Amino acid sequence: DYDVLVLDQNEARLRMFAEIGISTLPLDASQPESLPAALKSCDVVINAAPFYITSAVALAAQREGIHYLDLSEDLESARTVKAIAADARSAFMPQCGLAPGFVSIVAQHLASGFDSLRDVYMRVGALPIYPSNSLQYNLTWSTDGLINEYCNRCEAIIDGERVETQPLEEVDRFSLDGIDYEAFNTSGGLGTLCETLQGKVQNLNYKTVRYPGHRDIVKTLIRDLRLGSRRALLKDVLETALPITYQDVVLVFVTVSGMKQGLLTQETYAKKIYGQTVDGKRLSAIQLTTASGLCVILDLLMEGAIPQRGLVKQEEIDLNVFLANRFGKYYQ
Repeated sequence: DYDVLVLDQNEARLRMFAEIGISTLPLDASQPESLPAALKSCDVVINAAPFYITSAVALAAQREGIHYLDLSEDLESARTVKAIAADARSAFMPQCGLAPGFVSIVAQHLASGFDSLRDVYMRVGALPIYPSNSLQYNLTWSTDGLINEYCNRCEAIIDGERVETQPLEEVDRFSLDGIDYEAFNTSGGLGTLCETLQGKVQNLNYKTVRYPGHRDIVKTLIRDLRLGSRRALLKDVLETALPITYQDVVLVFVTVSGMKQGLLTQETYAKKIYGQTVDGKRLSAIQLTTASGLCVILDLLMEGAIPQRGLVKQEEIDLNVFLANRFGKYYQ
């Protein structure tokens, strides 16, 4: 259904795509002057590049009048895209994927069923099925993104006030299907929900889910050993010590409480998603959920089912429409 052109500076990756019949073009996206010509023939740009070149790609898309989607969890990048989208002739939808992304769609779906809201709590984790180290963790996605989540300030609504909170704090513990988990503040997972629900909810927060004990070790590395201010070193430590895994599980746990028909009511969405083989290729759970979430948005955009101009928020997508899509089935 789509003619795909992959732009990357990594020649080995480009060869991998070329071998399966996908068009490629060598490009260093950190060089803004090369972007407009490369994007000119495209209808949509999907930015899966590191967060620090988000603004360059988004600006190029705006200048060419091309729809823009990205996967970034970085708060500053998202704010930049929002500003760029204000004058855009095309749709700009940042933070597609799992969290931010799908989890905001779930939260808004639950929240819309209440007469008034009290609490919206969102918990998401991509975890190894077979943890085998003290961190009980394996690398499953971007290390830069992971470090951002652990080090950058977080957004929340507390007692009706929109605030920033510290990452790695406010640890919760819970069990699901007989397995114990912990959850703690991390940056970026709320997407635009703080803006959407401000004035409508008393408490709103997002926390990352890990196995118990993970947070304490990470906090020691980032705070006590001050690796949070030496992120290149922290990245090297993590990538040297923690293997990647395709044997993972994605956990989505969203709880909403408020008034419904005169009663204080709570509703919860809980889901575990495992990796699958798609078109003969094994995808991890985090690969599957991230890619399928973005592909749902792409389908809806090209069908004209979502706004075609300006900033489009994840929570504007109806959950049932999302799940009914051919790619949404991987979340069911």
